Amino acid sequence: MRWFKGQSWHYLSACLLALLLAGLPARAAAPPLLLAEVLRGEVDLPHYWVSEKLDGARAVWDGQTLRFRSGNPVVAPAWFIAGLPAEALDGELWMGRGRFDVLSAAVRRKAPQEAEWRQIRFMVFEQPGGSGTFTERAGRLRDIVARAGVPWLQAVEQFRVPDRQALQARLAEVVAGGGEGLMLHRDDAPYLTGRSDALLKLKPWLDTEARVVAHLPGKGRLAGMLGALRVETPEGLRFNIGTGLPDALRRDPPPLGTQVTYRYTSLTPDGVPRFARFLRVREAF
Repeated sequence: MRWFKGQSWHYLSACLLALLLAGLPARAAAPPLLLAEVLRGEVDLPHYWVSEKLDGARAVWDGQTLRFRSGNPVVAPAWFIAGLPAEALDGELWMGRGRFDVLSAAVRRKAPQEAEWRQIRFMVFEQPGGSGTFTERAGRLRDIVARAGVPWLQAVEQFRVPDRQALQARLAEVVAGGGEGLMLHRDDAPYLTGRSDALLKLKPWLDTEARVVAHLPGKGRLAGMLGALRVETPEGLRFNIGTGLPDALRRDPPPLGTQVTYRYTSLTPDGVPRFARFLRVREAF
């Protein structure tokens, strides 16, 4: 009888756990999005719309739910969500140039802070599933934003440049003002998903991610703190990143296994990034 009671209790516990899990909302799959290629060589610039590359958190609105690129829901205030339209939108949650770390902390909170979200804008640049060319979709986005009439929803400005010299001048202007770079979207492109050269990114440097595999001790002024991160690329290449590390991170280094984003100018013949500089810990939104 004692054995039967024990077995019954285990069975009952399993049933209750199954019922509880069944009631939890399933995490949505990552939405299929258009991802940019790096601009290399020459392109037919008169056939591209150009915009500033915003350093924010990619987000997608499907008419009902706002989600990060990962598929995780964005925990935003009710008033922020209520102001969004019925149409699907793709864009960036953004607080302005040079404020990614502040934005990242704000959008990852389980309880959104009113004062922070009043500074966040949803900057939209694509209409998921939209018909026609990108030129036509960009026009519809401007109309959708105008009808919504809320200050936290804005369409990213699209502009033309006549030649490479003008493009480089705009890039220099954006970077000098604290911006990250430029995006180029082919004007006749249909709506696409996946990585495509219909969307190109241009920055004064390249950036990518690597995994932290070791902490190297500092010397001199940095004695007792982190001197450099030993990182490994997805291809298995290991190298050190010692510049760009803020003192707060040197005192409390990211755990081994953490993905970090770094920038560099080019690769050596052996594939090692030249002038690698730490940008940030890669956040999993």
